[in-house]
Amino acid sequence: MASLAGILFMTMALGCASTTKQEGTGEYVDDTVITTKVKAAIFNEPTLKSAEINVETFKGVVQLSGFVRSAANESMAVQVARNVAGVKSVKNDMRLK
Repeated sequence: MASLAGILFMTMALGCASTTKQEGTGEYVDDTVITTKVKAAIFNEPTLKSAEINVETFKGVVQLSGFVRSAANESMAVQVARNVAGVKSVKNDMRLK
């Protein structure tokens, strides 16, 4: 009976854990907040066209994609994203027009 209770406990505990490819609910909410803050920061940077830069976040890692007009804009977008609280790192997948 004790081993059955142990198995049930482990099943429930592992069922709530996130994996490397899936996020737990708390992580998802945190990532959504980070994404929103990065988008707002990019929007508030007058040298960037926020509509052309896509932002996604997974476990604190921000991925920037889309198109920018210059290498300076690309660097600025990465720097703006890095300065947002909660960002662990920034993956740059942006392309020059």
